[in-house]
Amino acid sequence: MSRTITLIPVHMNSYRLPGKALLDINGKSLVRRVYENVSGVFPGDVAVVSPDIEIMDECEKFGVRAVRSGRGLPSGTDAIADALRQMDPGGDEYDIVVDFQGDSVNVDPRVNLPLIDIVRGTGCDMATCGMKFGDEREALDPNMVKIVMGLRPGETEGRALYFTRAAAPYIRDPERSGINRDYYHHIGIYVFRAESLRRVVSLPEGVLESREKLEQLRMLEAGMTIRAKLIDRLKLIEEAPADINTPEEYEAAKKWIP
Repeated sequence: MSRTITLIPVHMNSYRLPGKALLDINGKSLVRRVYENVSGVFPGDVAVVSPDIEIMDECEKFGVRAVRSGRGLPSGTDAIADALRQMDPGGDEYDIVVDFQGDSVNVDPRVNLPLIDIVRGTGCDMATCGMKFGDEREALDPNMVKIVMGLRPGETEGRALYFTRAAAPYIRDPERSGINRDYYHHIGIYVFRAESLRRVVSLPEGVLESREKLEQLRMLEAGMTIRAKLIDRLKLIEEAPADINTPEEYEAAKKWIP
């Protein structure tokens, strides 16, 4: 019977905070905390994915299933696809793959549960999520990726038409009363249909993907379907950073995470 598997890609070679996966956060390593947050929330199996023997050793210490991915893979998506090939070579054991980032120590894993339901219920290739920008000026920041969706007032889920670093969609008549002027900030959380994950890593880099440096655009260019759900809350602890990418975020995490 087909099942869901959650894969947590982790590596030691972080540019801004090398070795962060093994950093101690009040008595537990980052990778262990992420695994424990996820374990028990999702249906099916959970495994850490990494090319690094240090992380394999850490997972063995606290009894966590880990899969060693190949080195030099271009993205976390390629790493989890490589792990899936190893764990399910026949392609008949898992039908849904949750990609939960290994530095997301304060992301509430429950935000993924409706995404699993969306993939199962709609037949889309991938589901992700977004949040409304609190300030429209944030939409001008190219580091803030936007999801373009045609949502009517009251709707919170729909087909993702495009992902972009630009402020989109363009509002031609902002003075019109009742117009929905919301911009949607993409949150990098993904749930794949297993066969779609296998397909996307076999495709060449897309033209739009190479311009925007957004991997999701490869799927859209290839005619694959992505759906997105708006969420109101992302974190387990509001005061702490969602992810740990810098020394400052590491210090903040130690302050707030018990």
